[in-house]
Amino acid sequence: MQWAQRVNTVRVIGTGVMGRGIAQLAAAAGLTVELADARPEAVSAAVDQIGQMFDKLAGKGRMTGADAAAARARLRPVDGPLAPTGCDLVIEAVREDLPTKRELFAELEKICPAHTVFATNTSSLSVTSIATALADPGRLAGLHFFNPVPLMRLVEVIPGARTAEWIPGALVDLVRRLGHEPVRATDTPGFLVNHAGRGLITEALQILGEGLAAPADVDRIGRDVLGLRMGPFELMDLTALDVTHPATESIWTGYYGDPRLRPSPITRSRLEAGLLGRKVGEGFYAYVDGAKQEPPEPQAPQAETRPIWSDNAELLDVLGEAGVPVERGDEPSEAAAILLAPYGHSAATAALSAGLPPTRVCGVDPLSTEKRFTLTVHPASEPGLARSAWAALAATGRSVTVVRDGAGMIAQRLLASIVNTSCFIAEQRLATPADIDTAVRLALGYPRGPLEWGQHVGPRRVLAVLRALQSATGDPRYRPSRWLVERAELGLDLTETGTTPQGLLARPAAPASN
Repeated sequence: MQWAQRVNTVRVIGTGVMGRGIAQLAAAAGLTVELADARPEAVSAAVDQIGQMFDKLAGKGRMTGADAAAARARLRPVDGPLAPTGCDLVIEAVREDLPTKRELFAELEKICPAHTVFATNTSSLSVTSIATALADPGRLAGLHFFNPVPLMRLVEVIPGARTAEWIPGALVDLVRRLGHEPVRATDTPGFLVNHAGRGLITEALQILGEGLAAPADVDRIGRDVLGLRMGPFELMDLTALDVTHPATESIWTGYYGDPRLRPSPITRSRLEAGLLGRKVGEGFYAYVDGAKQEPPEPQAPQAETRPIWSDNAELLDVLGEAGVPVERGDEPSEAAAILLAPYGHSAATAALSAGLPPTRVCGVDPLSTEKRFTLTVHPASEPGLARSAWAALAATGRSVTVVRDGAGMIAQRLLASIVNTSCFIAEQRLATPADIDTAVRLALGYPRGPLEWGQHVGPRRVLAVLRALQSATGDPRYRPSRWLVERAELGLDLTETGTTPQGLLARPAAPASN
C-alpha cells in the first residue's frame, strides 16, 4: 500500500483560517486530525467552529448527518504543538515568520517518530530555508493550500533542495485523496501561483501609474473583456495591500530585481497610508458594511452622428448591424470618424504609420467583446469626433470604457503580461505547462490557463504586443520570454514542452516484437 493510503493521522499546527480549513478538509476525507496551537483556548474554539461547518454542510445536503458526526469525531484537540504523537504527517500553518517555523520543526523532530513527514503551508518563505533547522531536512516539503481551503481545490506541492525524492509524489497522492488538485512547484520566490499572479497585478499598477485608466475602468475591462472573475484592483483590495505589496517585493527581490516583476510605488504609498482594502473599508474602492462601492459608469454623450471608418471589418459589421453609418472603402471620407484597432501599438502611432490624420483618429481595442468596447483617445483627438465615436460604439448596446491612448491599450497589456510571466515560469522549468495552467486557472480564477490562453489568442500576436510595448516604452519589463519567442517563431504550441536534451537522453521505448 502506498504511503498516501496508509496515512491515518495528521497533526495540524495553527488554528487560524488556514489551519482550520486544512483540518476540516482532512477530517472530512477520513483522517484523524490532531489539532494543536500554542493557545489551548484557540484549539477549543477551532474544534467548535469546524464542527459547526460540518453541521452546516449536512444542513445543505452536502454531507449526511452521519458523515458530519463522524468527521467531527475525528477532530482531536491536543495540549500543544509538541504533545507526544505517533502521527504520519504534520502540517504547519503558523504565522509567516522564518525563525518561528524553523524553531517549531526543530522541536517537532525531537518528539515525532522517524516515519512522520513534515509539511509547511508557507506561502512565501523558502522551504529549503525552513528545513535547515532539521537534522534530517529530507523529511520536510511545502504543502501550500489556498484560502478558503475547503473551496479552493488547488494545493502546491513544493520540495526543498534536500527533500527526499519519494515525498513530493506521496504528497501529490495524498492531496488527491483529500479531494483536491495537486500541482508541483519548485522552491523559488512565489512558488507557482503567486509568481504567475504578478503578471496581472504589476501590469495593472503600471497602467495606473502611466495615467491611462482609473482602477474601476481597468477592473471593468479585466472582467468584461478578459473574463477575469475579479479585476486586479478589486483583487488587491480583497487580499489586502499588507499582503500583496510585501509579497510582490519579496518575489521581485528573490529574483534579484527582474524588471518584469517590479513592484509599484503606488502600493507602497497606499500601504503606508493604511489604504489596505476591504478589511479596513478603504482601498482602491470604498466599502460600506463590506460591500464594494462601485463608481458609476459615465453614460455615452449625445453627439453628432458621423460615419465610422475602421481598419477592422468585424467592428464595422457590428456597428452597421446597430444602424450606425459606416464606410468600407480603402480610405475614409472627410466626414468620417476613424477607429483604428491595432495590436501592440497606440492608435496615434498606427494613424501616423498609415498616413491618416491623427485629429480624426481614436482607437478601439480589438480584444473588445460582446460585453464591452474599450475606446482610446490621445491628446490630438478632436473632442467632438471622440464623442461621436463613443456614441456610435454605445449604440451597439455594449458598455464603453474610455481610456487614454497608449501602446497595447489595456486588455492587450494585461493579457500579454499574464501570458509572458507564465512563459518565463515554463522556460525556467519551475513547473510543467500543464501544472502552470491548472494552478492559475484554479487559484486565480482566470477563464483559461495562461499558456492555453496565449495559444488561443496566438503566440505571434502576444509576442507582437510585447515587442511593441518594449519599443514604445524602452522598459525591459516587456522583454518576451524565450519560451514565447521560440514557439511563436517555430509554430509550436505554448502548452507543449517540445524536444529537449533531457528527452533525447531518455531511454527509448523498446521496439514492438512481431
